[in-house]
Amino acid sequence: MTEVQKAKKKIGTTTWIMIGVLLGMIYGLLIPFNPTINDILKTVGQIFLRLIQMSIILLVMGQIIQAIGSLKLSELGKIGYKTLIAFFGSSLLAAVWAVLFGYLLKPGSGVDLSSIQSSTTTVEAVQMSIWDTLLNFIPSNVIKAMSDGNMMQVIVFALFFGIAISYLNKDSSFKLYDLVKEFNQVILRVVTMIMKFAPIGVFALIASSIASYGIQVIIPLAKYLSVFALIDFTFLAIYILIVSVTTKVRIGDIVRGIGRMSAMAVATGSSAVTLPTAMQDVENRLGVDKKISRIMMPLGVTLNSNGAAIHMTITLITISQMYGIPFTGTNILFMVILCTFASVANAVVPGAGIVSLTIVVPQMGLPLESIALFAGIEIFVGMLRTILNVDGDALAAMLVARSENMIDLAKVERSRSLSDEELAELSAKEQTEA
Repeated sequence: MTEVQKAKKKIGTTTWIMIGVLLGMIYGLLIPFNPTINDILKTVGQIFLRLIQMSIILLVMGQIIQAIGSLKLSELGKIGYKTLIAFFGSSLLAAVWAVLFGYLLKPGSGVDLSSIQSSTTTVEAVQMSIWDTLLNFIPSNVIKAMSDGNMMQVIVFALFFGIAISYLNKDSSFKLYDLVKEFNQVILRVVTMIMKFAPIGVFALIASSIASYGIQVIIPLAKYLSVFALIDFTFLAIYILIVSVTTKVRIGDIVRGIGRMSAMAVATGSSAVTLPTAMQDVENRLGVDKKISRIMMPLGVTLNSNGAAIHMTITLITISQMYGIPFTGTNILFMVILCTFASVANAVVPGAGIVSLTIVVPQMGLPLESIALFAGIEIFVGMLRTILNVDGDALAAMLVARSENMIDLAKVERSRSLSDEELAELSAKEQTEA
């Protein structure tokens, strides 16, 4: 029996993760709440999250430095402006898409505010101007930025470091560049080892989170969640169709390629935690060249937030409808632009939605206390928000790669018959030989 045939017979990590998500939801909704068992599950889930998180900063920094260090400055410029267009354009369209559905389906109409328990949640506004946002991109101490987990500041430092290496690595003999490549191989191997425990960690995260809140918190805002989900999946479906037509990658291959990262996004609610999985699958299953993926995917964690743009837009519309505060056409245009830019400042950790709303809700003249109404469903909102953030990064990378003729369709075809584990091993071998 060939290795390919063996791989076909073995259930892959993607399938096991999806099974973990499904079983976690079933457990959380159907099994009576037990504090001791829930504490155990929560601890197991948090251990898995921390194991992934401990490598994220080093992974992002290393991959950006390697990717940019391997490019000529002219190549970097072309990829850079295309990346910004893809990220900003898709987030802007996502916000517009949310406006269309928000006013068509009216998720905030008829909601009984008294039925939503929010008395235990207090919210304080985050006062952040566009200048504060820009200033917060720049690190004053990169070691402190790494310690604080400030992804944007780490990325800015990595960009400068990578450009400096690109200057000095003109004849491909710069020893520090080779050291960065070897360091990245080690970090990717660490992530690969941790991902073997992903199905268990995913089950524990989902089961403990849903069991803690229960189905009752969903009922008052069920229409809001349903409309949010509909906006997410219709936008994603259209995006996939556009990417498929543009790149000549079949829709089935794209759906399969984003399956594992989508499951991780649902389970963890964090784009940063999902990044290692997303990078592997964008390269191995969607055929995006490393020169593109290792710049765009880390940058996308902070700069590309289609899901966050939709979340903020539909939530603002819902609040305005709940409180009977209408928006004018000018208000709506301002809201779309505001949510597009605010999505860039969106945090990349679970529970970031509430923080993001404290930035935009006061700007639209809506009551700050309204944000507390959504605190109980943040876990479910986080799932919807993160899945589109992560998948949007992958799809944008495919578009930019196609424009640079850097999509390997043979890799896409190869991935149909190989397991996640075998693809990871092939990727590691290719990186070692590069």
